[in-house]
Amino acid sequence: MKPLLGFIGFLLMINICNGLLTSRITLMSSSNYITKDAFWFNQTLDHFSPYDHRTFQQRYYEYLDDFRIPDGPVFLVICGESACGGISNDYITVLAKKFGAAVVTLEHRYYGKSSPFESFTTENLRFLSSKQALYDLAAFRRFYQESLNLKLNRTDVENPWFVFGISYAGALSAWFRLKFPHLTCGSLASSGVVNAILDFYQYDQQIGESTGPECKAILQEVTQLAENRLASNGEALRNEFGANVLNVDGDFMYFLADAAAVAIQYGNPDKLCTPMIEAKKSGKDLVDAYAKYVKEYYVGSFKVDIESYTQEHLKNTESADRLWWFQVCTEVAFFQVAPANDSIRSSKIDIRYHMDLCKNVFGEGVYPVVDSTNLYYGGTDIAGSKIVFTNGSQDPWRHASKQVSSPDMPAYIVTCNNCGHGSDLRGCPQSPLVPEGSSKNCSAPEAVNKVRQQVIEHIDLWLSQCHTAARSSI
Repeated sequence: MKPLLGFIGFLLMINICNGLLTSRITLMSSSNYITKDAFWFNQTLDHFSPYDHRTFQQRYYEYLDDFRIPDGPVFLVICGESACGGISNDYITVLAKKFGAAVVTLEHRYYGKSSPFESFTTENLRFLSSKQALYDLAAFRRFYQESLNLKLNRTDVENPWFVFGISYAGALSAWFRLKFPHLTCGSLASSGVVNAILDFYQYDQQIGESTGPECKAILQEVTQLAENRLASNGEALRNEFGANVLNVDGDFMYFLADAAAVAIQYGNPDKLCTPMIEAKKSGKDLVDAYAKYVKEYYVGSFKVDIESYTQEHLKNTESADRLWWFQVCTEVAFFQVAPANDSIRSSKIDIRYHMDLCKNVFGEGVYPVVDSTNLYYGGTDIAGSKIVFTNGSQDPWRHASKQVSSPDMPAYIVTCNNCGHGSDLRGCPQSPLVPEGSSKNCSAPEAVNKVRQQVIEHIDLWLSQCHTAARSSI
């Protein structure tokens, strides 16, 4: 939804099927699943061509242990911009038990093992879009309902469906309800980034606000010192961070910016700010202190692949790291540029840097059509219904989401010091994932639990309205 940060080159701690909208950061995979048993579905390659009849195998998972046969709801958990290794044991597990729901999740086309092509050339990526993904979900929903009916030896029965997603998958959740309201009773868009933004300077601004003035000032000083050393002895500086491969200044400074942002985005602010504030107070070299944090936390704990920050790596058509960047460079942008004033990240990270990257990696004529994307879906003026929007107060991605309620589309902010990306479903911290998305480690568990209760009330109401409508049509 994942800082556009450098993204998918590694899997952060949870593969919740919703990677996090970042360019090189997505959630680390873990064994924290309620099921890893995969099934396969024959999916249409191009939903918009009457002549192209090609198909590909798309991976999905199901969990039926809590399913209330025969009329329990089906919870469709959308996998986003990363490989989907199973159904994660987050708060949706709790909701499934409460509502007697079956849980199914579909891996996003091209990601993981659901790719139509072996090579990710720009030509082959032309079927990778949110629009195609939404039709994938609609086709899968029809297929799964029919297969469920077969299992239960019945015909023409519709269970009530409810859709969930976090980050980009949260946007898909909202857009699915918008485009296919007859196929779901409602949706939850957790940190749902429904508003495509070209110059997403608000991301950096929120990082500064979430770290607090003392830590923010230190990070700004680190950036200034790093830029000075990059100009005087760049090789030595890169070596200190173990990032000699990043010989383009913009790529290197992006790497440094992402390293700070990830701690805030996923609810671990103390991992970043505590050692940096201690280093400042004790008079230690701040660049040395930051390099230690980057190597131990960002590279060490998060297993980030430094090479994924090189544009040469992104040009490799065998690399899955190209996938989210392609969606960024064609549909949604979310270019995390340095604000004009009071920025933490380097001014080298600007619109030109991103546009040049898109051109260099994917070729001439590839650029994000954010106006068209927002025209198609509505941005924050989305004209949907029965969609819940939730955002963490510290999450920089909330500025690309819908934060103000409108009729039949409530919006809630989960407020606590470590409430970041998808905190209503992931708990605290958001990575690594805590079992069942427990809120006990959130700085204000009651704030998380209050929003969860409001979400439950909406799900309960909208599912009951689905049941009522189904009975009245008999």
